[in-house]
Amino acid sequence: MVLDKLGDSLKSTLKKIASAVFVDEKLVNELVKEIQRALLQADVNVKLVFSISEKIKQRILKEETPKGLTKREYLVTVVYEELTEFLGGEGQKIEISKKPYKIMLVGLFGSGKTTTAGKLAKFFQKRGLKAAVVQTDTWRPAAYDQLKQTAEKINVPMFGIKGSKDPVEIYSGYEKELEKFDVVIVDSAGRDALSEDLIEELNQLNIRVNPDETLLVLSADIGQAAEKQATAFSETCNVTGVIITKLDGTAKGGGALSACAVTGSPVKFIGVGEKVDALEEFKPKGFVGRLLGMGDIEALLDKAKEAMSEDEAKDLGKRFLSGDYNLIDLYEQMSAMKKMGPLTKLVDMIPGMGQIQLPKEALLVQEEKLKKWRYVMDSCTKHELENPETLGSSRIDRIAKGSGTSPSDIRELLKQYKMSKKMVKMFKGSSEKNMEKMMKRMGGMKGMPQFRFK
Repeated sequence: MVLDKLGDSLKSTLKKIASAVFVDEKLVNELVKEIQRALLQADVNVKLVFSISEKIKQRILKEETPKGLTKREYLVTVVYEELTEFLGGEGQKIEISKKPYKIMLVGLFGSGKTTTAGKLAKFFQKRGLKAAVVQTDTWRPAAYDQLKQTAEKINVPMFGIKGSKDPVEIYSGYEKELEKFDVVIVDSAGRDALSEDLIEELNQLNIRVNPDETLLVLSADIGQAAEKQATAFSETCNVTGVIITKLDGTAKGGGALSACAVTGSPVKFIGVGEKVDALEEFKPKGFVGRLLGMGDIEALLDKAKEAMSEDEAKDLGKRFLSGDYNLIDLYEQMSAMKKMGPLTKLVDMIPGMGQIQLPKEALLVQEEKLKKWRYVMDSCTKHELENPETLGSSRIDRIAKGSGTSPSDIRELLKQYKMSKKMVKMFKGSSEKNMEKMMKRMGGMKGMPQFRFK
């Protein structure tokens, strides 16, 4: 994933701090140089790199270490805080305050606006809002069909006039109809460069739409050119925020992030995959937490909420505590995990796991196993899922043939089930009060990561 190298560099730098005997000026200078190198390699603006590193250095050398923290822990805290501040501090969410709430997407050709329009519609749809998309890109021939296909896939209404050359006319033709939606996303045209005709077109459309948000879509692979683009679009159509796309690729990404810092346009969303639901609200604290290997509990909880409703989670929890746990419950857990996304991404969100630096190959093997186990369970009868103990050799052979797996795959699944069952027995008999205490403790992890080194 993009910024993986930056994350790996920062994690190895923090490991050096953890293993250092003394925290002195020499160590601080080494740390600052390592951070500078990591940021520059990630394509972050040179001036910003030196500004961030100087702030880190001055704070560590001049500020008093707070009570309850060692010098090493405070050093890590300063790095975390300064990187978070550089990326937007608390972050800015989009609050839907009126109906219809209009969002206009702007950006150059190839930045991913049309794909992002569909992702954005899906994002709001999942939060119970009625969304619609409007295609006003009259330049790119495939733009209409692309957005239409995406909208149909996510069951969101799409408005546009194929072949029309007037974006203002397209929007005006559907304006009354759009009033019944909570969120309206307008996909505008792009060019190879920010030309006068594009500026004029965007101005006319901007006046007609009068959007509540104008979001600039920037590709992560844009590099140092991002600053110039962000500045030009901000001056042209009053950009209120940025969406950075293609953050799942191999591009460095620092250029796009630093452009936002230079122009003062906050990053509001990041695209983290090709699928239509691969869009995240940008939360600087969690993002930096992932880069430094400290996890992102809030993002993990958000994904868990999307994967399983509160009632489903409570029902599964009750069965778990009562000891009434079978393969159907295991299947539900696995399905929820699948909805949450690839293991390789989830691991970075779990506090501490990012610092372990598990091999990506090992995680991909685990994902392959989960896929096979789902095939196995799809080939089981309801009775077998409810009573896994009945699975003898003949049943295992039958299920293996039906699922296209091997008997050893099924035995491995049963072994996993038995391990889960043992965990259930450990929890069985625990009072609800004890569970509430445990959940409260877990809830306390939502804030800034705790920094502890041994």
